[in-house]
Order: sequence, then C-alpha cells, then structure tokens
Amino acid sequence: MIKWLIIYVLIINIIAFAAMQIDKSRAKKHKWRIPEKTLFIFVLLGGGIGGTIGMYIFRHKTKHWYFVIGFPLITIIEYAGIIILYLSMTP
Repeated sequence: MIKWLIIYVLIINIIAFAAMQIDKSRAKKHKWRIPEKTLFIFVLLGGGIGGTIGMYIFRHKTKHWYFVIGFPLITIIEYAGIIILYLSMTP
C-alpha cells in the first residue's frame, strides 16, 4: 500500500512540475495556456511539492498570492493528513 502511494505521489508531482513548465513556455509564446484551475487540481491531487518547486524554478505564477500561498498550504494540509492517517494505521 505505502509503495503504491509513494509511486503515485512521485508521478503526480512530476506532472505538476511539468505543467508549470509547459504553461510558462506557452505563456512566453502567447499560445493556449493550461487553465489555473487545472494547475490547482494537480496540486490538490497530491502534486504540491512539484507544483511549488516548478512555480519558483520557472518563475511562473509567483505574482499571484493565491498560488504563492495556496500551493504550499494545500501541500502542508495534504501531507499532514497522510502522516496522521499513516500513524493511525500503525499499531
């Protein structure tokens, strides 16, 4: 169970990181963009670390307070929940 959770978290974080890079690249080229809602969905699905790292590495969405505060806050809440759930399952 834990193995699959770790694999899932790695994959969703890679996806969130890549989405930030792709959206930044498209913004520079004035092409169709990834909706902000989609970026938040990736973070809500567990990709907060990748999304936050991507935000700062690519300097993308860092002027929007709801990204700067939202991504890390969602990440902290999710990982705290995972830790609490794991500890409650451990004998």
